[in-house]
Amino acid sequence: MNKGSRIYLAGHMGLVGSAILRKLVAEGYGNLILRSIDEMDLTNQGEVESFFAREKPEYVFLAAARVGGIRANNSYPAEFIQQNLMIQSNVIHASYQNGVKKLLFLGSSCIYPKLAPQPLKEEYLLGGGLEPTNEWYAIAKIAGIKMAQAYRRQYGFNAISLMPTNLYGPGDNFDLDTSHVLPALIRKFHEAKMARAPKVTVWGTGKARREFLHVDDLADAALFLMEKYDREEIINVGTGEDLTIAELCGAIRQVVDYPCEISWDAGMPDGTPRKVLDVSRLSALGWAPKIPLMAGIEQTYNWYRKHYSQAAA
Repeated sequence: MNKGSRIYLAGHMGLVGSAILRKLVAEGYGNLILRSIDEMDLTNQGEVESFFAREKPEYVFLAAARVGGIRANNSYPAEFIQQNLMIQSNVIHASYQNGVKKLLFLGSSCIYPKLAPQPLKEEYLLGGGLEPTNEWYAIAKIAGIKMAQAYRRQYGFNAISLMPTNLYGPGDNFDLDTSHVLPALIRKFHEAKMARAPKVTVWGTGKARREFLHVDDLADAALFLMEKYDREEIINVGTGEDLTIAELCGAIRQVVDYPCEISWDAGMPDGTPRKVLDVSRLSALGWAPKIPLMAGIEQTYNWYRKHYSQAAA
């Protein structure tokens, strides 16, 4: 990829896409092709094929997806599997048909088996049963990875697949019905502080362990791997470090600066007991994250406060 390459970034308005866009612009890539959901429906095969035939991008970052936390996955399973399958199939196939030089597909660490050994190695994919609370999304993402691999094997199409850990950062989704755990907790503690509420209630037991990566670090890794990585095998992107949800709550409570009680709703699911990535493959290539968790939470909370009215909508 050079600075003048025609680069299509699918999903540029989402958490991941907007971070990749910031990174590309900062690095001087000026020939970017962007379409909002109002301008092109990626689930519509005809629209996608017409777009690729007309624009002829050379490189594609596929960051568009239907995403959400446990509640969203439980509530909208049909939408999660159908929309993600359509987006992936349309973009990957049109990229191959129109001579794209390289495509980067984003999977997710939540598609590894629920009870896989920890830390999660890339070869554990499809080695066991999925976490029931997000199996619809997981099956769609696994299909995208396998499609990228199949097109490489049969057609020589240069597609790579990244497996990011839990992401967070500016521009995150803070809707309590559809968000992931970290932004949801930021909102809960902030609103408790505003209301002077004595406690915050959190789903689960607090014992589940999770790893978190700032989305700007993911964007940095995505550009690094687009330039450096050319293999069929998936590659994990994370920090290789985790903490309990209870510890995460303590960190967010400290950042929000509101020493309220934390109440655990043990009747609600914890999800996968532990999820931390083995990042040795990525580390061997020479990449490492730069943003510490506490600094990242502070930055994300500051963004949330500035955008509270729209972020909480």
